[in-house]
Amino acid sequence: MRTQEAIQAEEERIRQLIRELPDDQRLVFFKQAEKNLKDPDTYATLNFLFIAGLHHFYLGKWIRGSINLFIFSVGVFFIFTGLTAIGILILIAISTVELKALFKAQLIIQDYNNGVMETIYRKVARAFNPVDNK
Repeated sequence: MRTQEAIQAEEERIRQLIRELPDDQRLVFFKQAEKNLKDPDTYATLNFLFIAGLHHFYLGKWIRGSINLFIFSVGVFFIFTGLTAIGILILIAISTVELKALFKAQLIIQDYNNGVMETIYRKVARAFNPVDNK
């Protein structure tokens, strides 16, 4: 994970590029961005729920989310099949790993949104100026 300063500098760089777009391109950018940017509170809420992995699905990380959900399910399965200690240890382990994402939710989403804004900016700039932005 990159530092907060690096992520904020990246966001400012992207915002400067967006400010330089003509009005019609900026309008297209903001319409697309509104649909694709993620909310850090939603991410944190999904992470805070006891079922591990849901926050990964929110960002489209299907494999990582599936792995987390599988490990969580194995822990729950062990609890109900008499291997309670192992099940609890698995749930504690997966919760501990995901705790980092909970505390860094704002930063994770800011970094994710920077990538989304950069992608949208490049598409919009290329669509309006196909020769200049190859």
